[in-house]
Amino acid sequence: MQLPKLPVGDAIEALVDWIEQYFGWLLDGVSDALGFLISGLQDLLLAIPAPVLIVLVSVLVWFVTRRDIKLAALTALGLLLIWNLQLWNLAMLTLALVLVSTGLALAISIPLGIAAARSEPLNAVLRPILDFMQTMPSFVYLIPAVIFFGLGNVPGTIATVVFAMPPALRLTNLGIRQVPKELIEVADAFGSTPGQKLLKVQLPVALPTIMAGVNQCIMLALSMTVIASMIGAAGLGYQVLVGIQRVDIGMGFEAGLAIVIIAIILDRITQNLVPQHENQ
Repeated sequence: MQLPKLPVGDAIEALVDWIEQYFGWLLDGVSDALGFLISGLQDLLLAIPAPVLIVLVSVLVWFVTRRDIKLAALTALGLLLIWNLQLWNLAMLTLALVLVSTGLALAISIPLGIAAARSEPLNAVLRPILDFMQTMPSFVYLIPAVIFFGLGNVPGTIATVVFAMPPALRLTNLGIRQVPKELIEVADAFGSTPGQKLLKVQLPVALPTIMAGVNQCIMLALSMTVIASMIGAAGLGYQVLVGIQRVDIGMGFEAGLAIVIIAIILDRITQNLVPQHENQ
């Protein structure tokens, strides 16, 4: 005897209808704000001439890597290659999407990670949610994004934010929890307030671990650019998708290579933002 099917799908549809009915104004506001941020950042990046931006990024890499001239030169060569391949505009849109997505993901995950490190009940609630988020196939994140925000860059950004949050949240939580108890006791002995302990003891000590989470957040955001292109997110990811659809190996490879170059540059910058003595 076959058991009756549970109306899970009907319940989800009813929930979606309820959210759209009562919170449609909020979704529209979020969509408009994100669209403004993405287009504004893209316009800003494109307003800077490509050669000037290449020099600026190379100098930034040289500075944060403590005058590593080889890495700065490779950064310049990589960006010059993207420019030569006529993918500069798409690369700037991808960079804008990644920066906005990463900024939103970190703005949510780092405070939540700090709160979870200081509250066991909250940590117990977040742990299974994070497990669920990290084991869920990335394509599934596209479904609610499309339902609530339609097609385009905004739903791609929303899906990327949700996909990239867990590692930053987990590593922030871990970093705060790994602060030696002796340091906390010393801070308490000097009469430090919880805010002072957080800003002057816990965050500086946990910074290398937190930055590892930031790095992973950026890498996941970049990896999501190709998947998000399936729901209309533009940029290099969409170029890869078109290459797959047309079986155009050259187009897909060039766009994928540009994504890899951007990923390496962002990875090296974030890895070197924390001074070496703090990583030891």
